[in-house]
Amino acid sequence: MNVEKELIISILKLTRDRPVSHELISRDATIALQLTQKLLQKMQNDGLVNVDGSLLKTSSLQRFRLAIQALRFGADLERVAGFLTWQEFEYIAAFAFEQNGYDVHRNFHFTHKRRRYEIDIVACKRPLIVCADCKHWHHHLPPSSLKEIVGEQVDRASAFASFSKGKDQLGCAWVDAKIVPAVLTLTEGHPKFLKKVPVVPILQIQDFIQQLPAYADSTIAHLKVNFTCSQHDCQSKTLK
Repeated sequence: MNVEKELIISILKLTRDRPVSHELISRDATIALQLTQKLLQKMQNDGLVNVDGSLLKTSSLQRFRLAIQALRFGADLERVAGFLTWQEFEYIAAFAFEQNGYDVHRNFHFTHKRRRYEIDIVACKRPLIVCADCKHWHHHLPPSSLKEIVGEQVDRASAFASFSKGKDQLGCAWVDAKIVPAVLTLTEGHPKFLKKVPVVPILQIQDFIQQLPAYADSTIAHLKVNFTCSQHDCQSKTLK
């Protein structure tokens, strides 16, 4: 048993919404209290937790860093993600894109045709721009609900494709950029495709990202954008 991995899992499990005692963490992780306290002190020195007397506190950023540490120790990704909040789940997904060389922008807001949009993750690596929606559900949705969620994400990606200032702002205003709508989830199984839009379990995100360039032209739906620029303005044309 990797002692530090199990300790981190217990910390993620127990500190989601409140401080917890060292004793409770020790019991949950089935690790001796003295060793637990020694490891917690080490984690505090590394900036991963906050030890306040007999209580342990964590911030969202610290919990994200703990989750990454657990994954490096070989923890199951879905097990780790299951203890994360919606915001922390976003951190994990963004981290996966960053590890594969993408420039990542979280919670990107923009207005197009008087309508306000938000995209959870915009990940850019020429020529791909992935517009991902993070759905923190643990169960399988009925086809009708999933169809609606995918349709909404396609609408966001289409609006982003027509919003030239956004791509300039993010540094990804490339000629013939390929904009890929995607939905990321906590459910088990392999990636699914609904109208060629990928619905990817977080456990499979690494494989999905690595295979994305090879399949973007045929297997996965994408929007192409051509830019025509004048001295004062850039406009985009979305090609299906």
